[in-house]
This record gives sequence, structure tokens and C-alpha cells, in this order.
Amino acid sequence: MQWVFIGGYFVVFFALLIGGALWRKKSRKTRAPFPDNAKLLRGPGETLRRKLAELEERELNAFILAFAIPLAVGASLAWIATHLDGAYQITGLITAVSGLLVSLIFLTRRLIGGIDRWRNTWLGYFGERVVAESLEPLKAAGFQIFHDVPAGDAKSLFNIDHVIIGPSGVFAIETKTRRKGRARAGFAEHQIIYDGQVLAYPWGEDRHGLDQALRQARWLEDHLAQLIGLRTPVQAILTFPGWMVISRARGEVAVLNPKQIPAAVTLHADPILDAHQLDLIGRQLDARCRDVEF
Repeated sequence: MQWVFIGGYFVVFFALLIGGALWRKKSRKTRAPFPDNAKLLRGPGETLRRKLAELEERELNAFILAFAIPLAVGASLAWIATHLDGAYQITGLITAVSGLLVSLIFLTRRLIGGIDRWRNTWLGYFGERVVAESLEPLKAAGFQIFHDVPAGDAKSLFNIDHVIIGPSGVFAIETKTRRKGRARAGFAEHQIIYDGQVLAYPWGEDRHGLDQALRQARWLEDHLAQLIGLRTPVQAILTFPGWMVISRARGEVAVLNPKQIPAAVTLHADPILDAHQLDLIGRQLDARCRDVEF
């Protein structure tokens, strides 16, 4: 009888918890003052914002599970102590305690791993927000800025962190927010040096982000050409918020600190795009980025 009561308690508890959460979610949406088809433009780091929400939900579920398992094991121990005797009781107690320890170890590792993933995702999200804020002055100069532009196809989805369009052309920006590490001799811990081919970090050299930025710019160039029938060169930019970037040579990808971007994209020669072309490109990007629902 005691076992039935405890089991019933857990069933009712979780049913009320899940039902209450679903009811709150539905009631909030039905009371919204916005029309059903209202959609907003993506903000900086929209993909990462959604990932953060997903990670937070997973962590909450793990915490609930971590809370429920000891209660379930406690109920099992109570049942074993009152319904089993002798060797069966000892075996049952050992099994229940072992299951508790294994479950807690698994959940602890899952929670710690989830926290690490959340911190890394938050770092990337914050970095994209830093870049977006650095781009704001361009709007006063007649540029349009789109964030977290969905790209690719059903088999290979990705996003372009920021796209700038203006008289001087189209620019696709990839943001890399990297933590700083211990510097080698002769290197400053806050500097990235670009020689047109390779990135030199304080701890070593690699091409992290260069090929990705170029590939995304080429995809955007092809995509716009298909949509509007106009081949518009797209300049790839790789930016590192929080780092001092020193470029010693030009490459296919421009590597910049976010604060360097406005000056780099501002018109210094004859316009590449006229008002009609800018309107066409802007409309296509607006339609692609306007998918944020209540």
C-alpha cells in the first residue's frame, strides 16, 4: 500500500508539472497582442540565442531528474526494507544504492558538461552582440545590416553572422570569439597577426575561420545571383571581438577587429551598387531573416 501511494505521488507530481508548463505556454501565446503572422528580423546571434534556450531547458530537465532519482531510490529502499528478508533484502539494498550512485555520477557529468556548453555558447553569443554594436554607426551612412542570416540548403544548413550591404558592396562577416591563452615568447597575449594566409595566435598558427568565412561569402554571392540575376562580389570578413588584429598582408578574407569594420567597408571609390540594386538585395535578405515568431 505504501509503495502504491509513493508511486501515485510521483505520477501526479510530474503530470501536474508538465501539464502546468504546457498550459502556461499555450495561454501566454493565445493572449499575445500580435497577429499570428507577425515575424521579426533576426537579431545578432539568434541561432545561438535559441541554442542557449534549448541548453537551459535541458539543464532544467537534468536538475529535475537529479531531484527525483533520490526520492525514487528512497521509496525503493523503504519497500525493500519492509517487503524483503535475508539475502534478497541485502541484494535489493545493494542494487538500489548502486543504481543511485551510478545515476548521480551520470547526471553530475551531464550537468557539468551542459554548463560548459552553455558557457561556450554564451561566449559566442556575446561576441556576436559585440560585433553587431560595432556595426551600428554604418546605418547612419546608409548601410543595411542583417544578422544571423540563414544559409545553405536542407542537407547543409548554416548561418552568416552578419551581412552588410551598401554602395560599396556586400560584406559577409564571420565572428570568432576565442578565449585568450598563454602566449609564446615574442607574442603578445592579446594580438592576432594575419599574413594574408595564416592567423598567428599567441599560442600557435592556424586558419581557423578563414576558409569558413570565404566559403560563406561565395555561397551568398551565388545565392544573390540566382535570386536577382546580378553577380555582386561579396567580400568575406573574419572578425575577432576582444582581440587586437594586425594585418600584414591582404588576403581573400579581410581579418579585422570589430571596431575596424566600419572604416573598412565605407566607400572610398566609385559606388559598386546603385539604389535599385541595394533595394533588390535588401528585400531578399529581409525575407530570409524575417522568421522570429512570438
